[in-house]
Amino acid sequence: MAQEIERKFLVKNKDFKNLTEKKVRITQGFLSSVAERTVRIRIKEDKAYITIKGLSNKSGTSRYEWEKEIPVHEAKELLELCEPGIIDKTRYLIKAGKHIFEVDEFYGANEGLIIAEIELDDENETFEKPEWLDKEVTGDTKYYNARLSKNPYKNWNPEKNNKH
Repeated sequence: MAQEIERKFLVKNKDFKNLTEKKVRITQGFLSSVAERTVRIRIKEDKAYITIKGLSNKSGTSRYEWEKEIPVHEAKELLELCEPGIIDKTRYLIKAGKHIFEVDEFYGANEGLIIAEIELDDENETFEKPEWLDKEVTGDTKYYNARLSKNPYKNWNPEKNNKH
């Protein structure tokens, strides 16, 4: 089984944009958003994917992930079948040491939320932490895209929105 091992962080400010090596616009929806098996449809510019993710481990760092590229026209059709709450974001790729951070800046109902993720080979792997990283939110399910599609950032406590 393929395992995804990642850690998530909030981002302090938009200084990371100066370090961006590449950025891509992403639209995604969920055919299933239950914790035991999320099924995601994603369009990244001119490519599309279907992804199935399993339940996270206790720390929220690891979970099963399977992904397959599909034709964009099929992904557009499948997005029409998705649960309400399509996610729209720009992903910025930023190198830090030997790793790449994927920083997602959300739009629409999740406007104002910026989350950085780093994929690791091992849960205990060390990595360089850029100064623009804020609080770690690994394992906090409210930051999962499937949850953001159901309970978007705009619905959270307005005082917390200013602090994340």
